[in-house]
Amino acid sequence: MSPTQIAIALWTLVHKETKRFTRIWPQTLLPPSITMTMYFIIFGSLIGSRIGEMDGFSYMDFIVPGLIMMAVITNSYSNVASSFFSNKFQRSIEEMMVSPMPNWVILCGFVLGGMARGLGVGLIVTLVSLFFTRISVAHPLLTVGVVVLTAALFSIGGFINALLGKKFDDISIVPTFILTPLTYLGGVFYSITLLPNFWQGVSMLNPILYMVNVFRYGFLGVSDIPVGWALTAIVAFIAVLFTIALWMLEHGKGIRS
Repeated sequence: MSPTQIAIALWTLVHKETKRFTRIWPQTLLPPSITMTMYFIIFGSLIGSRIGEMDGFSYMDFIVPGLIMMAVITNSYSNVASSFFSNKFQRSIEEMMVSPMPNWVILCGFVLGGMARGLGVGLIVTLVSLFFTRISVAHPLLTVGVVVLTAALFSIGGFINALLGKKFDDISIVPTFILTPLTYLGGVFYSITLLPNFWQGVSMLNPILYMVNVFRYGFLGVSDIPVGWALTAIVAFIAVLFTIALWMLEHGKGIRS
C-alpha cells in the first residue's frame, strides 16, 4: 500500500471507532462523568474536608489529577477491549486481516480510537472538577504528554485483552480483578509517603502509580517518585505492550474467538 492509502485506511479505522462511541454517548461518555462527580462530592467535599491537606494541598486539589487519570485509564482500556472483541466475535476482523492493510495500521487504528474516548472522558471529568475546585496547571506540556501516553498504554492493553478473550465475560476479568485494584492502589486517593517503607516498596511495582504521580506533578508540581523515572517507565511499558500486541496480531493469536 502507498503512504496515501495507508493514511486513508488509518483514518477510516479511527473515524469508525470514534463514531462508534460518540453515537452511543449516553453509555460511553455520560456514566463516567456521573461516577466522577460522585467521587468529587463524596471523597473531595465530604470526606476531604475532614482529612485536610495532603502534600501541602487541599484534599480536593490532591485527588483531582488522580480521578482524571482514573477516568482516562478505564475508558481507554474498555473502549478497545470491547470494540476489538466485538469485531472478532462478528468475524469482521478477519476481513481486515486478509486486506492489504498492514497489521500495525489495524493496531494503531483501534488504539487511536481508544485514546480518543479516554482523552474525551478525561476532558469531561476535568470540566466537571471545575465545579468543585480551581485548577492550576504547573507544567502544561508534561500534563498533556503524560495523559496521551497513558491513554495509548491502556488502549494497547485493551487490545491485548481482546485478543486473549474467548468470550465476552473475559473482557471484564482484567478490569475487575487487575485494573481496578491497581488504580485504587496507585496513589489516586493518597500519597504513598503515608505508607510504611515496605508497602512503599510494593507500591513501586504498580505501573499506574507512575502515571498518576507524573500527572499530579504536571498539575500541582509535587510527586512521590522521580518524574524522569516515571516517564521512562511509561514509555517502556508502551514499547513492550505494542510489540507484544503487534506480534500476536501478525501471528493470528486469538483472532478466532
